Amino acid sequence: MQGPAFEFSIYLAQQRRRSIHTVRAYRSAAERFVAFLTDHWGAVVDRASLARVEAADLRAYLASRVVGVGERTKGLSNASAARELSAVRAFLAWANDEGAAPTFKGPRVKKGVPRPISPLDAVALAAEVAEESEEPWVGARDWAVLLLLYGAGLRIGEALALAGAALPLGETLVVTGKRTKTRIVPLLPEVRAAIEDYAGRVPWPLERDQPLFRGVRGGGLSAGVVRVKVQRARGKLGLSDRTTPHALRHSFATHLLGRGADLRALQELLGHASLSSTQVYTQVDAAHLMDVYRNAHPRA
Repeated sequence: MQGPAFEFSIYLAQQRRRSIHTVRAYRSAAERFVAFLTDHWGAVVDRASLARVEAADLRAYLASRVVGVGERTKGLSNASAARELSAVRAFLAWANDEGAAPTFKGPRVKKGVPRPISPLDAVALAAEVAEESEEPWVGARDWAVLLLLYGAGLRIGEALALAGAALPLGETLVVTGKRTKTRIVPLLPEVRAAIEDYAGRVPWPLERDQPLFRGVRGGGLSAGVVRVKVQRARGKLGLSDRTTPHALRHSFATHLLGRGADLRALQELLGHASLSSTQVYTQVDAAHLMDVYRNAHPRA
């Protein structure tokens, strides 16, 4: 059934050019909010009626989501509630033709600082994932994907979105990031060699318009498969639960910053829209220094 949530999703996809993941998440939040208002107001909710949403309505909705209703609903954490509120605000702004949404202060969320892993652990993680694969080409694939995350700072989605057109490789790689923005990242010789080794082993032709990284049945490799493999490998290596594929990207950024990389250059390499997103890595580096200090100083 088409309604304001569906129309909102079309707007996000076609006019704002948001990723399919963002569109899906925001549409789901909008559908939940419309369902709540329908029950809360006792009337059908359309785009025009959304203009009369007040802060009290938002407060009631968020309370219902945080507390949770029924045995299967445990409620939202503060971080999830804040994301839900952000999506609903965007929905209301769209309904008001980009006008202001009602002012309502959501739950406070402590901003987490990414925790990098050491270069040796990053390589060991990639090697462990590759070695557990029974098929040599699958091991070569996993090694190449994880080296891209750590060696070039790609998001997992960016790596898996690469197509056969990326071949033959040069010294740089064109990457399509969030909101379909492209950037150029340098390829270390080790990363380039890993991708070329995989390309020479994969049992399917790597056509220009087809995914570069393939699953065992020939389709595009799923991010979920990579996450599960990393989860198993980190357990064997005794690494933290926070060691995810995305942690390799964090490690890439933190290690570059620790070696004197300029924040603006790092912003370009990571594909961040604003410098504020990149500045979190200055906190990461400071946190790492404090860890070294506490572990090494005799009076710490």
